[in-house]
Amino acid sequence: MTPRLTDTLTPVKKSALPDAQTVTDVKHWTDRLFSFRITRPAALRFRSGEFVMIGLMGDPDPGTGKQKPLLRAYSIASPSWHDELEFYSIKVQDGLLTSRLQHIRPGDGIILRPKPVGTLVHDALLPGKNIWFFATGTGFAPFASLLRDPQTYENYDEVIITHTCREVGELEYGRQLIEDIRGDAMLNELLGTEHLAKLKYYPTTTREESANMGRITDLMRDKTIFEDLGMPPLSPDTDRAMVCGNLAFNLDIKDLLEGYGLEEGANSNPKQYVVEKAFLDWRCVYSGDETRFWESAGLRHQRDKAP
Repeated sequence: MTPRLTDTLTPVKKSALPDAQTVTDVKHWTDRLFSFRITRPAALRFRSGEFVMIGLMGDPDPGTGKQKPLLRAYSIASPSWHDELEFYSIKVQDGLLTSRLQHIRPGDGIILRPKPVGTLVHDALLPGKNIWFFATGTGFAPFASLLRDPQTYENYDEVIITHTCREVGELEYGRQLIEDIRGDAMLNELLGTEHLAKLKYYPTTTREESANMGRITDLMRDKTIFEDLGMPPLSPDTDRAMVCGNLAFNLDIKDLLEGYGLEEGANSNPKQYVVEKAFLDWRCVYSGDETRFWESAGLRHQRDKAP
């Protein structure tokens, strides 16, 4: 979990998959969640918080015998300076892709379409004092990238990450990452010990009992989170926000943020908050029409400009 600028990799077999990269590490956090790392193409450049399309080949067509790639939008969980690409995924037993992806092992090949895009980037926000990251489930992934990016701490006086899951075990990926950020000597040197003092972590659960119970939206409405953190409610003058979660969560958070007076921004029109549209469950699985995916995610213009 702890990042390293230079990892020593065990020689692995070369994959025959198109646009292939090699799996270097896999970790299963629960029976529903896992993370994995793959090799990074030397030419790939991305901004922390962006996503790419990754996947595997589907079954051969019964008639033609041809295979098509099964691809999904995955936020890159590693920061832009890291020499590998990390991803955090849910396991869907009957899912077109994740039913297969959850069984990958080091040495296996993964398809990577090296066209990073996304809205959860610093460029999409106006300057502010505080940055709030709101995540549910595997929506933590883009923030795992941004929390290890020096620019995050250079841009803001306070960095707040909230993570809401059903059970305590589902928080472990984020908890371990926060622990690594605070305790890893290399990251302290890279990010700055004085900067890391800005980081506030606020995990909550909705089913299993934990220190902070409840949906983050409810805890914002009754002001519990602000009282717990010793901070005032959000203001468009000082606060910026990024949101990544399921559709219902995103819509609920959007309403709250706009109730505080924040406006939604984009790469081409920076404002006070942004939402990762490509993470929405009903848009995630891709199995053939790449143009339709980018258009449905509202990112066609970014895809066309991507390197």
